[in-house]
Amino acid sequence: MTRSVGIYIFDNVEVLDFAGPYEVFTCAARVAGALAPATPPPFAVRTIGAGHAPVRARAGLVLHPEASFADAGRIDLLIVPGGVVGAELARPDVIRWIAATAAAAELTASVCTGALLLAEAGLLDGLPATTHWEDLDALRAGWPQVDVQGGQRWIDTGRVITSAGISAGIDMSLHLVARLGGQALAERSARQMDYDWRQ
Repeated sequence: MTRSVGIYIFDNVEVLDFAGPYEVFTCAARVAGALAPATPPPFAVRTIGAGHAPVRARAGLVLHPEASFADAGRIDLLIVPGGVVGAELARPDVIRWIAATAAAAELTASVCTGALLLAEAGLLDGLPATTHWEDLDALRAGWPQVDVQGGQRWIDTGRVITSAGISAGIDMSLHLVARLGGQALAERSARQMDYDWRQ
């Protein structure tokens, strides 16, 4: 079974927030293909924008979404990265899309301040969650119904997973590879990436 991984990208998205998970899941698909060439890849990864227009990530990197809200199709694993998310929080179309996509997805995960977008979509109500250490207080203040916890690389509550800042998204993504594709695949993927996975 190939799971569709959709990574939302937007103006002022933090580069490693989306690129870290993108690398983990595409690397896991390559590693799995080398181990079992005759089987379908475990993951198919796409970036998704609100539309097809290019977006400019934090620090100026120009990105071209591979799909849009309108034509994204089925998403089994939705990943919402962070960055400067104030403008996204103020867009009802974005919050509605996150909520609707998460409702149909197997899993939804956030990196860094992407947790604020999940909170605004109502996905973290009554759940433990984390974000970048610098934004823990903002998450607490804006969404008091969320059990905000610091000092953790990620928190897995079942269908919703949140991670701390920036590089923590790589650790969380490897955790999700282990959960969905097995510990051996996650460990081999981390090795292929030459990454010291903080489990």
